[in-house]
Amino acid sequence: MAKVRKAVIPAAGLGTRVLPATKSMPKEMLPIVDKPAIQYIVEEAVAAGIEDILIITNRGKGVIEDHFDHSIELEQRLEESGKTDMLEEVLKLSNMANIQFIRQKETKGLGHAIACAKAFVGNEPFAVLYGDDVIIGDDPVCGQLCRIYEEFGKSVVGIKEVTSEQILRYCSLAVSPVRDNVYDVSDMIEKPSPDKVMSLYSILGRCVLTPDIFDILAETKPGAGGEIQLTDAMCIQAKNGNMMGVDFIGKRYDMGNKLGILQANCEVALIRADMREDFAAYLKELVKTL
Repeated sequence: MAKVRKAVIPAAGLGTRVLPATKSMPKEMLPIVDKPAIQYIVEEAVAAGIEDILIITNRGKGVIEDHFDHSIELEQRLEESGKTDMLEEVLKLSNMANIQFIRQKETKGLGHAIACAKAFVGNEPFAVLYGDDVIIGDDPVCGQLCRIYEEFGKSVVGIKEVTSEQILRYCSLAVSPVRDNVYDVSDMIEKPSPDKVMSLYSILGRCVLTPDIFDILAETKPGAGGEIQLTDAMCIQAKNGNMMGVDFIGKRYDMGNKLGILQANCEVALIRADMREDFAAYLKELVKTL
């Protein structure tokens, strides 16, 4: 089975749920402690063995491209100041993978964004890491999905159970167990009404897709919200018996949600060796005032 070498990161959303911060800063650049969200996502892909990454942006998001480019003046200043650790961190950003960029010139939905990646992907399987979702864990979720693709040769979605309230805003999947945390996915529906919920399992932030998804997307009509939904195209794959699900191991943070941003900063700080002791002490004192 072909190895998954390429990844697509859709990062063209407007970030309206976290305005006004996203009026001038892409939501993908909102920091978790000292790194922007999209850096965590790129690092996950690289840790999973991905070699080529396409980030899909739109107007006003050039700062994302700048973040992964060389900054000659900064690098020179760090070198002259003897700040070798910081210099290594900055240099690693521009050398961690072959990162390319393309603009989604019209905001027509996630399915349309992925369709923009057809020339980049070619006839290969590819990972999709949603730009809203940072997932922290020892075993990169992208890698967990790639392993299942390499075993079964089918598209794979990263899934989690959500609440009965959340499922109405997400997508609902028809699943049947295969082993441990691996499932067959036979159907799905985006933003279901209560009587259409198939299960509380939903796709959260990660998938590996076979390249036939592009032909399906070309025929996909606008769905929920008047947008071309990736879920509608993946539903065809599922009904054709070409989809697996992995109840992934890792903690997901929704960076398009204000509470998710706060949770990410607090919880990541608490696992950082250079911060956890001081930050934990601060939190303990803060809790006493609540």
